[in-house]
Amino acid sequence: MGRPKTIPPQFESERLILRAPVPGDAPALNSAIRESFPELKRWMVWAQKPPTLAQTHKLCGEAAEKFHLGTDLMLLLFAKETDELVGSSGLHRIDWSVPRLEIGYWVVTRHAGNGYITEAVQAIDRFAFKVLAAARVEILCDHRNVRSRQVAERAGYALEAVLRHHRRDPRGRLTDMCLFARTRRRK
Repeated sequence: MGRPKTIPPQFESERLILRAPVPGDAPALNSAIRESFPELKRWMVWAQKPPTLAQTHKLCGEAAEKFHLGTDLMLLLFAKETDELVGSSGLHRIDWSVPRLEIGYWVVTRHAGNGYITEAVQAIDRFAFKVLAAARVEILCDHRNVRSRQVAERAGYALEAVLRHHRRDPRGRLTDMCLFARTRRRK
């Protein structure tokens, strides 16, 4: 097992191009985060203050480096028809010894309800199992985040557990987390 020697920085689904960020993505990503900030702030610990363009530029550079190293695989989601950034996802909390990866995701608010995130999760799932030889892929979300739970279910992930008082939410309150997972079929 272990980390693949090379990890393709881009792949596609029917309507999306999914790719690792580059520093030049900072203006589009910053704009998307700012547009979606009220929703992101509710669920994402990292989204408690709108980032400056300089902070987003730094984030893109660091994310590109982590992708290259295989320690975190942030992906930006672009609509093929318009080349517009519609969301972000990726494979996080990677344990290459298993290999086990966790999919995280968010959608730009004006693109919510168009199925982009479900499509992205399904594409990332295929990428994780076929290209990265994952044994297990997880999705962890706040039990109150109904939309995120529905994405996991639509993408074919099974609810394995509700982890009681697993994390603190952005407001500092203990919250339960839903653990969804898929595993590679045994041969």
